[in-house]
Amino acid sequence: MAARLTAIEKYPSGARALALSNAVVSVADVWGTFHNQATLATLNTFSAGVFYESRFMVDELSHTAGTLVILAKPGTFGISFSQFGKGTFKEHQLGLAFARMLGEKLAAAVQFDYFSARFPENESARGFATFEAGVLFRASEQISLGAHLFNPIQAGIETSGGLQKMPTVIRFGGHYKFPKMVLIALEAEQQINGPFLVKSGIEFMPVKNLAFRFGVSGKPVNYTAGIGYRSGKIITDIGFGYHGNLGVTPSISMQIEL
Repeated sequence: MAARLTAIEKYPSGARALALSNAVVSVADVWGTFHNQATLATLNTFSAGVFYESRFMVDELSHTAGTLVILAKPGTFGISFSQFGKGTFKEHQLGLAFARMLGEKLAAAVQFDYFSARFPENESARGFATFEAGVLFRASEQISLGAHLFNPIQAGIETSGGLQKMPTVIRFGGHYKFPKMVLIALEAEQQINGPFLVKSGIEFMPVKNLAFRFGVSGKPVNYTAGIGYRSGKIITDIGFGYHGNLGVTPSISMQIEL
């Protein structure tokens, strides 16, 4: 039977990323396990985070995720988990990443993923394995460039209706960090046999430990915004996305750096 595409997705996580329209392929934080694992190599602390999103404020479309970043002698390890949906339909992702610096400016990483989905018509979940890889080039203290490739083997779930493929996605982008309080990010995303998407975001820190964020992506055009606050080793981020037809998507994430 011929293969066909479905709505199975790799869902981005982290309220900071959401507020920046997910234009974060070159931005380093604990949520790099979901965006570009190469950025994890630049982190210098043990980090963990939890995330919750209510897509379009529909309970059945809720998304929860967790991430853990562990520094080790050979490199940096990342562990991630997410669940999308509730009730009789759920999608899960489990990821294990390894990232390391290949020099003073270049980092690379690979992550192995296991995805599973539970459909109402099936008694048990069905799953498959795939992988993703990324690179990060830190040209200077202000400029970073990142690239990421997800599911190049075009893996998917076998069902009675045929092969439900997970899309192959290529992302490339960068950001410029002004010396004091502003970060501007731009990213392009291409799904193989799918849409081309341009995303942009800006982060503004008027005072220490407080950040305001805005983003826009399209087409179709989506707007995002959010706020972040750091209190000691705890960081709390809140993000909002807006779709002209489907409404608002609120999210919150908290992470700790030790």
